[in-house]
Amino acid sequence: MRAAVCPAYGAPDVVRVEELPAPTPTDGQVRVRVTAASVNFPDVLVIADKYQMSVPPPFVPGSEFAGVVDALGDGVERLAVGDRVFGASFVGAFAEQIVVSASSVTPTPDGVDDGEAAAFGVAHRTAYNVLRSVARLQAGEELVVLGAGGGVGLAAVQLGAILGASVTAVASSTDKLDAAASQGAKKMINHRDGDLRQALRSALPDGADVVVDPVGGDLAEPALRSLRWGGRFVTVGYASGTIPRIPLNLVLLKGVHVLGFEMRGFGTNASDELARNEAELIDLFASRRALPYIGKRFALDQVVDALRFVADGKAVGKVVLEVG
Repeated sequence: MRAAVCPAYGAPDVVRVEELPAPTPTDGQVRVRVTAASVNFPDVLVIADKYQMSVPPPFVPGSEFAGVVDALGDGVERLAVGDRVFGASFVGAFAEQIVVSASSVTPTPDGVDDGEAAAFGVAHRTAYNVLRSVARLQAGEELVVLGAGGGVGLAAVQLGAILGASVTAVASSTDKLDAAASQGAKKMINHRDGDLRQALRSALPDGADVVVDPVGGDLAEPALRSLRWGGRFVTVGYASGTIPRIPLNLVLLKGVHVLGFEMRGFGTNASDELARNEAELIDLFASRRALPYIGKRFALDQVVDALRFVADGKAVGKVVLEVG
């Protein structure tokens, strides 16, 4: 099989496409013939050994994939060869075949293409669990989404609008804000145009109910200040590369709730809600009411270009690698 291989840590340029032996599934595993994979910023960090977990090289990068089951390990009963599925694994997705646990893949709904399936899982699951169970977003509330041009940000914009909120999108370019508007944002703020605190005050004079922050850095504090009494601020990640320091007196004076979301911890501690949210989200996906915004597609041979594109902050929404 052909696969993108990281032979040593470094910039995206170290990755090369090679021929590797096809992996063989063992008990409880399936092998998926990959047709599409999603390129995410953490993939760049893993290749550079700057992520919170390390993988010894050489390895095949890539975490999100979609394709067709082409082999089963012993004990797998809920899937069959020929089933279309999508899923995630820490590494291994940028290859023509991947072996994963059968429990880690989800059937791809009819009418959804494999690129959409590969780009859907992580961002939309993150955004939906954040909005539905952590922020407890209600119809009619004011939602501010930072990093609204990224994968999680655009998913939060789209799903927030579906849940009935009025969405204010904050992003760094006109292209990203245009994408957010196409996903249901009502108000758009380019944080590079001036003071974000003042821009949010002008856009939301009565304050926001919820802020979703996958960015961190200098955007977090002015966004927290935009909350009305009792508002909820959910920190999801730090795409800016900087973990913000929040003055706790703001939390006290405004009576706000600062909350965090991390998928593994949430899945362990809120399994019933996770199951409910998954069923609701897959229904939205199957009906095509919730779909990822795919800003760019690359071929497997262009994997270095795709990784550079993401590393340089050029991506709008999700970036898909067409593998098959």
